[in-house]
Amino acid sequence: MTAAIRLLTATLAVVPAAHAYLDPSTGSMIVSAIIGIFATLALAVKTWWYKLKSLFRRRDDGNAGGD
Repeated sequence: MTAAIRLLTATLAVVPAAHAYLDPSTGSMIVSAIIGIFATLALAVKTWWYKLKSLFRRRDDGNAGGD
């Protein structure tokens, strides 16, 4: 395990520079992707929360009159 960590650390330490250009539209695309990921995660958590809440909710048997 420690050999794998050492190899990973050594590999990340000697990464060459990437002389790349990111234009403004690429930046907005990245921001849009991040917002979409957060929106998807929020919807998934909300759906999961309501399903979990319904498991612990008391079920009404439909007899409101008590007879």
